[in-house]
Amino acid sequence: MQAFVTSPMLKKILAAVASFSLLAAPAALGAQDGTVEAPRNYGSISYDLAEDPENIWLLDLSNGERVAIRLMPSWAPNHVERIKTLTRQGFYDGVIFHRVIDGFMAQGGDPTGTGQGGSELPDLEAEFNPMPHIRGTVSMARANDENSANSQFFIVFYPRFSLDKRYTNFGRVIGNIAGVDAIVRGEPPANPTRIVQASIAADGKAPPAPVQPKVQDSEITADMLSAPLN
Repeated sequence: MQAFVTSPMLKKILAAVASFSLLAAPAALGAQDGTVEAPRNYGSISYDLAEDPENIWLLDLSNGERVAIRLMPSWAPNHVERIKTLTRQGFYDGVIFHRVIDGFMAQGGDPTGTGQGGSELPDLEAEFNPMPHIRGTVSMARANDENSANSQFFIVFYPRFSLDKRYTNFGRVIGNIAGVDAIVRGEPPANPTRIVQASIAADGKAPPAPVQPKVQDSEITADMLSAPLN
C-alpha cells in the first residue's frame, strides 16, 4: 500500500483547516448537547392601524394631535410590557415632553418634568437590538447605567445611528409624524407639549375632548372693545 506523503506546506494547510473545523463546530451546534440555536427573529413593522391594536400606543397631545406608535415586542419584550403597564395605569397622562432638541428628539415620560424622575417600578435590563434609530423611532431613555431605563422615552426626529445598540429601540411612529414634529422645542420648553392621554389602541379610548378657552365672567362693555384714542 503506497503511503501518502505530504509536503511541509500542505501539512500546515491541513492543520489550519482542522483547527478551523474545531473552532467552527461549537458555533454551528450552538450548544454542547448538539441542539442548534435558532437565530432571533426581529419582526417587521406594520403600518396598518387596524392590525394588532394591542401593540399600538396612542398619544393624544396637548397640541391637538393623536400620534400612533407601533410597539415591537419582538425587539424588546420587557420594555414594551413596561410601556403597556404604565399606560394602563394612567402614568403618562398629563406628563410633558421636558427635553426637545430640534433635529434630534423629543423626550418625555418623567412625571416630575425634570428628567430625573420615573415610575415606582424597578429599572429594566437593557434589550439592545440591531434596529436603527431613524426618523420616528421610539426608544427608551436611560442614565449612564445601561440597565437604568424605567419610564422615560424619546422619539427621534432625524436618524441618529450613533444611538444604535446603546439605547433600547422598542417602536416606531406609524401614524401622524407631523404631530411629533409639532412638539414644542426646549430644554425644558417654556410652554411644553403634554401627553393629555396615553392609551393602547385595543382599549378603544376616544381622544379626549379639546380644552375650551376660559370664558370671562365679567360683562364685556363697549369701552373694552374700543380702540385706544390717541
